[in-house]
Amino acid sequence: MNWIGIILPFIAVSLIGGCVGRPLLHSSPGPAEVADTHIRKPLQTIRPYNIAHRGSNGELPEETIAAYKRAVEEGADFIESDILASKDGVLICLHDLTLDNTTDVANHKQFANRKRSYQVQGLNITGWFVVDFTWEELKLLRVKQRFGFRDQQYNGKFSLITFEEFISVALHAKRVVGIYPEIKNPVFINQHVKWSDGKKFEDKFMETLKKYGYKGSYMSKEWLKQPIFIQSFAPTSLTYIANFTDLPKVLLIADPTTRTEDTNQSFFEITSNSYFNFIKKYVVGIGPWKDTILPSIDNHLSETGATDLVARAHAHGLQVHPYTFRNEYLFLNFNFNQDPYEEYDLWINKIKVDGLFTDFAGSLHNFQEWSSDKGN
Repeated sequence: MNWIGIILPFIAVSLIGGCVGRPLLHSSPGPAEVADTHIRKPLQTIRPYNIAHRGSNGELPEETIAAYKRAVEEGADFIESDILASKDGVLICLHDLTLDNTTDVANHKQFANRKRSYQVQGLNITGWFVVDFTWEELKLLRVKQRFGFRDQQYNGKFSLITFEEFISVALHAKRVVGIYPEIKNPVFINQHVKWSDGKKFEDKFMETLKKYGYKGSYMSKEWLKQPIFIQSFAPTSLTYIANFTDLPKVLLIADPTTRTEDTNQSFFEITSNSYFNFIKKYVVGIGPWKDTILPSIDNHLSETGATDLVARAHAHGLQVHPYTFRNEYLFLNFNFNQDPYEEYDLWINKIKVDGLFTDFAGSLHNFQEWSSDKGN
């Protein structure tokens, strides 16, 4: 029998299949995927958290079911999302207030007249704003990759998702996976979206978490069952929700030129020791832009080395989860020789951060597994 003639077609099919990317998981979780919560592998808590920034968006379009499922598959401890609201008050996963950069809204002629200009944190922004679309309209759009240098083959294949759908990915995972949702642009959302019951964006955000059973302080039994960090750049949103939840919160910190959207405080104010003494009553950590910890000049790390931000935060009992780690050469300082493992090694083993926001959860997971095997 001619075994070669039989086998070669199968080899060819396998090779062709391997050229179009890894197979995607189902677009939405189903009952068959729900694992027994009593036997799920628990969250690891002995090494810095692997936080999948908008899902595995280095490969797949950000904030989609596919990107979040891929991140879970790749070993993320937490999946991260930005929560905004539609015109009719549905909470959705979307980073930008405008739809321009990550959806095909410009291709929908019926929405051509929806383009608007709004003031956002002192800037005049023009585009298709999420607050001008109902959820039914938003469901007509398809998501695309933000960066042109990333894989474009998945453009148009996925839709926007709701906060509840995002939560469902974590709850249906076969191991315990945490969520890391952000109360995004709360000042703008509260100005432009009104709920019939008179409640605020932050109220609706917390109602959703309560609906799905999220409760408990950091490291409590309840928290370990359904881990979560709530993040925001707006300090008053975090202090407000602290009135009715003990879920752990993280204050995000932008670059030194950006003031807080709600309190108009400078970077230097919110990173001072006196402010840390105040905010530690409400949050368990900070999430700073990584250049505020390790500055760079012309893509070279500053010769002055790391700032004292991590040390001071730790001295106040605050965790530090910097953002964002990306594998591509555009985002890696020359000092790391285009090797993301070198970057992870510096941040984890020398700077000693407590978690990392990454677009490549698989790379971070592989590094941590590899370094654990080496005894690091």
